[in-house]
Amino acid sequence: MAFTVSIKAVPGSGRQCCILDKSGIIKCFLKNQPEDGKANKELIAFLAASLDVKKTQISIIQGELSRSKVIKVAAKFDIDEMKKRLGLERQLMLE
Repeated sequence: MAFTVSIKAVPGSGRQCCILDKSGIIKCFLKNQPEDGKANKELIAFLAASLDVKKTQISIIQGELSRSKVIKVAAKFDIDEMKKRLGLERQLMLE
């Protein structure tokens, strides 16, 4: 099973975390600058660790050179479980 999700990357922020912005888009803050694909590699590694999947199960299918990306996750869970694993469901409850 696989699904896609839109993500907005914020490279060079000095921290690693994901939040939901006001429009419901997942925003991922990354430490690395967008040089030589470092931020993209960090995004994939961060998501893989947070979601407890292999890095090879996550790929950027659109927006490799953009902050707005479409990520494909090949896993046995859905986007709701992804949000739960990223801690975003707690954020939804607080709003």
